[in-house]
Amino acid sequence: MLSVSELATALPEIVLVLGAIALLMLGVFSAPRGAGLVTNLAVLLLLVVMVLVATGHDGSAFYGSFVVDAFARFTKILVLIGSAAAILMSGEFLRAKQIEKFEYPVMILLATTGMMLMLSANDLIGLYIGLELQSLALYVIASIHRDDLKSTEAGLKYFVLGALSSGMLLYGASLIYGFTGTVSFHGIADAVKGHVGLGLVFGIVFLFAGLAFKISAVPFHMWTPDVYEGSPTPVTALLAGAPKMAAMGLMVRVIITSFPAALDQWQQIVVFVSIASMALGSFAAIGQSNIKRLMAYSSIGHMGFVLVGLAAGSQEGVLGVLVYLALYLAMTLGTFACILAMKRRGGYVENVSDLAGLSRTHPMMAYSLAALMFSMAGIPPLSGFWAKWYVFVAAVHGGLYWLAVLGVLSSVVGAFYYLRIVKVMFFDEPAETLEPMSGSLKTVLVLATIVTAFFVVFPTLISGPAASAAASLWPAG
Repeated sequence: MLSVSELATALPEIVLVLGAIALLMLGVFSAPRGAGLVTNLAVLLLLVVMVLVATGHDGSAFYGSFVVDAFARFTKILVLIGSAAAILMSGEFLRAKQIEKFEYPVMILLATTGMMLMLSANDLIGLYIGLELQSLALYVIASIHRDDLKSTEAGLKYFVLGALSSGMLLYGASLIYGFTGTVSFHGIADAVKGHVGLGLVFGIVFLFAGLAFKISAVPFHMWTPDVYEGSPTPVTALLAGAPKMAAMGLMVRVIITSFPAALDQWQQIVVFVSIASMALGSFAAIGQSNIKRLMAYSSIGHMGFVLVGLAAGSQEGVLGVLVYLALYLAMTLGTFACILAMKRRGGYVENVSDLAGLSRTHPMMAYSLAALMFSMAGIPPLSGFWAKWYVFVAAVHGGLYWLAVLGVLSSVVGAFYYLRIVKVMFFDEPAETLEPMSGSLKTVLVLATIVTAFFVVFPTLISGPAASAAASLWPAG
């Protein structure tokens, strides 16, 4: 029997699930005209849950498989911001494509519940339940435009490759359980103290492979460009934000909490994946003309940079990971607000060349997107520079000098395609004018640009809570 305090610990997730069920009922009984109301209420529900998460207290529930600490609260707020922004930006696009359905925001709410369970998972069973709840909802959303061949193909590809990654993750989890005799993260840490056998290393490799798929890290990135391009753009904006926050947060908690004694073993895996992701993300995006495919390769590269912080294996490295995730979320949402505004004569366009001359036709959008591109390239004093600074300094302090050098070189190469977008907007002859930006897209773009441009003025607003979140993963004292 669960106690009141345990239920209070999981209150945000309970409210979110009950809210999703209530909105599902509302959508069913008000169809087909209730989609807009359900969408607005879904955003309101996410904001309410965000307040509950921020004001919640530390604790554990469900026999220790669910834990709430500063790390869980920080990453959950990132996930909730990503989901709320994705729903907010989707309305006009879905109406224009005649695919506005009440099921869309409800599926995002269920996926968000899975992400929050992932971030509070304290054993392998909680990890898998959260991961699958998130994944099943996202498979459906990716193919929500059923009459579009690309969307259907994207959903099918995402499902098949996602099932493969789940299989690898389960195999790794079963190996870890077999060699340690427990599914608890802290129990695993106690079991592997002093001896890390070959079988356990195989378990860590397979578990890491399953999680690497979720963050689009090389060599499990193959789904990303096709799914990003084929899915409806609001779905791509969702996939680029909240799920990556959740998967990276889960990866950090599992590795830091369960395998502190196996640092030498997992560090080699993380370093290899980090270098491969940074290199592929930097070079493969150079030849892309479709901006959604370009953003897919960009996300692969950025996940490589985030893994630099994890590779350090220190509290400073986890701080770098969290700061990077928060700033990357802002940059990504702002960029996708611009992509969703690329509309001409009632139709949506997706090529980089469609932004030609944007500085003369839509100066506010052009300057904001330029700031976001400079930031993604890591040019100071914008937030992207400081995100890389945090992870590279952690790597240097952890003795990984050459990893930091490779990261800087990858960043220089990757700057090429971000600056190409700026060049197209400011120096190419104007293309046909884009339609005016909607109010919701403007709101997201302005907020993202403020975070990107002024992080250097108030860095502790993000780095302060991130430091507390990172410290919560290490034993006190």
